[in-house]
Amino acid sequence: MLPRMRGSFTGHPPMLNWISLKTPFAALVVSALVLSGCGLGGGDDERPLESFSADELFQRAEIELEGGNPEEAARLFGEVERLYPYSELSKRALIMQAFSYHRDREYESSRGAAQRYLNTFPADEDAAYAQYLLALSYYDQIDEVGRDQGLTFQALQSLREVIELYPDSEYARSSILKFDLAFDHLAAKEMEIGRYYLKRGHFVAAINRFRVVVEDFQTTTQTPEALHRLVEGYLSLGLTDEAQTAGAILGHNFQSTEWYQDSFALLTGQGLRPEASGDGWLRQLYRRTIRGEWL
Repeated sequence: MLPRMRGSFTGHPPMLNWISLKTPFAALVVSALVLSGCGLGGGDDERPLESFSADELFQRAEIELEGGNPEEAARLFGEVERLYPYSELSKRALIMQAFSYHRDREYESSRGAAQRYLNTFPADEDAAYAQYLLALSYYDQIDEVGRDQGLTFQALQSLREVIELYPDSEYARSSILKFDLAFDHLAAKEMEIGRYYLKRGHFVAAINRFRVVVEDFQTTTQTPEALHRLVEGYLSLGLTDEAQTAGAILGHNFQSTEWYQDSFALLTGQGLRPEASGDGWLRQLYRRTIRGEWL
């Protein structure tokens, strides 16, 4: 997602607006025209960058970006900032450099450029986009569930800043959606570890992981399975009160899921029913979330 362009320059050089770049021949013609118009074609490629104006460099960077060369685009946007640090295009080039780095999957460089923009222009209209790019630089690096989730925590923190600092911006809604997905990702990590312990008969360690999901990630899609795994774990330890209570919470909130059907079969197979029993942490959770009793 590109930020909206303002002022005397637009998201694409003027000549790119009248013809589709999806047509190879058209793209070739447009590139030739723009390069010719900017004085950057032919032998001019040998000219030192210092001889180009800020407008010429900026347009050349956008041509590279359109042509699928974000690495070169980032370099040229950087040259605009370096050679013309006090121009209006310099400010714009910095955020476009952050975008180009992100397009090139150079996330650390993208993060650095976005942070420099925020440090230099904290009150600018594009600050929200810079903060969003910074968050994306973490979010788009989130790997498979089985790997370390440090980047997921950083993505959550950065996305929260977009939501809280720029709630009325066009990037807040996207950040909320990504925040929910990243939050679910963390819960999935806990579930993976819990299942690992459960399969190997380490029931206490497994229960501790599933408890984290139920207490700290209860709004995620992982909660129904976590409750079912608690039924499994507690039954394996002979702790029937806790197993029944986990089944009761599961039945109240997720009765239509396969996880409740499986838990119901496990409990009734041992002559038990899903109902609140005992006075453990699950019974307290049952009182709070289902009966609304907080004391």
